[in-house]
Amino acid sequence: MAMLIDLSPRYRVLLAGVFSQILCIGVARFAYTPLLPVMQQQTWLSDAQGGWLAALNYAGYMLGALVAASIHSIRLKDTLYRVTLVLAVLSTAGMALTESFWLWAAMRFVAGFSSSGAMLLASGLILHWLISHRQRGELGIHFAGLGIGILVAALAVELMLRFALGWQAQWLGFTALALVLLVPAWRWLPRPVKPVAGAAGGTQRQAMPPSGTFMRLMLAAYFCAGYGYVISATFIVAIVEREPLLAGAGNWTFALVGLAAAPTVMLWDLVARRIGYLGALIAAMALQVIGIVLPAMTSSLAVVLLSAVLYGGTFLGCVSLVLTMAGRLYPQSPARLMGRMTLAYGAAQIIAPALTGMLAEATGHYGIGLWLAGGFVALGAVLLAWLRQVDQTAQRLDAEAKMAAAE
Repeated sequence: MAMLIDLSPRYRVLLAGVFSQILCIGVARFAYTPLLPVMQQQTWLSDAQGGWLAALNYAGYMLGALVAASIHSIRLKDTLYRVTLVLAVLSTAGMALTESFWLWAAMRFVAGFSSSGAMLLASGLILHWLISHRQRGELGIHFAGLGIGILVAALAVELMLRFALGWQAQWLGFTALALVLLVPAWRWLPRPVKPVAGAAGGTQRQAMPPSGTFMRLMLAAYFCAGYGYVISATFIVAIVEREPLLAGAGNWTFALVGLAAAPTVMLWDLVARRIGYLGALIAAMALQVIGIVLPAMTSSLAVVLLSAVLYGGTFLGCVSLVLTMAGRLYPQSPARLMGRMTLAYGAAQIIAPALTGMLAEATGHYGIGLWLAGGFVALGAVLLAWLRQVDQTAQRLDAEAKMAAAE
């Protein structure tokens, strides 16, 4: 405890972001993934209904992202961030208190909305604090919280299954964990103050609005990335548990996804400095294709675990690279680009799980859904490769990334 008390203000702020990620994404959003097969075994929940609940969760996230992008007051963003922390706790508890599909749907929607607080609002507030206090604006530690959150969710379900707890008791267990996480996520992120004059250091970068070609191809590619991301994020535990030879390995597979995701932002930033932002994004999506389709090709445990590493090590990298590009193109207001990108990414996340759930119910397996997801991500990588060849904005972004490596 003494070590926690002695943390520097910088690390307390960064850890507030980590705890918010574990709460709002690991618990409120992704606990559903390892609990889905448990709920299907112990309730009437079907594959199609499970897919629709996931789609509504991502619809909530998209609404939260759009609300976050539309708010310009830093104090209002701080207030909404704290509201989303509370909503994460309430929506987690609500899952245990009903067996109504429509109430579950409402809880998943609210949980999705709350996850935007950790992913978008917290990152902006942390950057604001770092700049205000003349600190380097690095968010690798903050985004590592997403991977840690997935790891915590998977291990928590595995532990509670060892005690033979039912699905309701497990949601209540997550609620207790959420209440613990709420305290540092709330208290360790100070209320925002006006930045210190000159804190940003140096001259501010000018916006370089992207071309129409860049926006069209990037939006299409990001839609494809969103489609591929959401399938494994939602169904990977159910996919693994449905294979007779892999029964019991689902939660460990999901835990490996989180473990691989934790350092991914920092790793892909290093890759981008070598081959450019677009080059890194293409590489991440190419590896993700392999990670997505491997479980459809074999039921070998070693191959499925490799799939988890490839998927976990790439999906967050794709998001972080796009966020970085948005900051490069619009340094003073990256939300101008991210609002449109979120629409594309979010639309895919609503369509994909609902469609995949219906396909799984019709066929009895998730194979078609996995191949479809892999195909979308492959198409996105092709679109980005084309963009890299024909557009000056893309070429300029890649050149800037490589220059950063020499600084």
